[in-house]
Amino acid sequence: MNTAFSEISNTIRQRRTTKPGKMNGLRIPDEQVWQLLALADWAPTHGHTEPWRFKVYAGDKIAGFCLAHAELYKQQTNPEKYQQEKFEKLQHMGDRASHVVVAYMQRGNLPKIPALEEIAATSCAIQNMLLGATTLGIASYWGSGGMAYHPAMKDMLHLREEDVVLGILYLGYADSMNPEGKRIVPLDEKVEWM
Repeated sequence: MNTAFSEISNTIRQRRTTKPGKMNGLRIPDEQVWQLLALADWAPTHGHTEPWRFKVYAGDKIAGFCLAHAELYKQQTNPEKYQQEKFEKLQHMGDRASHVVVAYMQRGNLPKIPALEEIAATSCAIQNMLLGATTLGIASYWGSGGMAYHPAMKDMLHLREEDVVLGILYLGYADSMNPEGKRIVPLDEKVEWM
């Protein structure tokens, strides 16, 4: 088997989600986060729109973002559905992460390109980051909970109405290895070879 193919295959198969609470609080050098963002920048893009955008929080900015996220949940949730545990979870989600990255699609000026394609391109950029993180031994979590998809999050981040938040990425280091990967549905049940 080709060595390069073998390496990328191993990286793809070894990528795992590590919840932020399992991270150990050690700091990733900012240069490595920039390397991950540079990989993200090589995602496929129709019409060269390059719709992926990232807001990176590090150091004490992480706690500020997480508190703002939790406060947003408190402000926007019906009091009958509000859960203090969820508020606290959002507030402390980044306590052990090194960097928190909000990934979003910035809608371009080419209306002929469907928004779905811009979302897909941004998702590819995120996957590039996650695969790069795996290669560097960095744990990652692509979170979509809390207020990530709520219009108020866009307001908090000063995004436009047509922009779309695709998730909050938590990056850090973890002391334990991730479990073996698995797939539930066999590949031959997912493919119809014509």
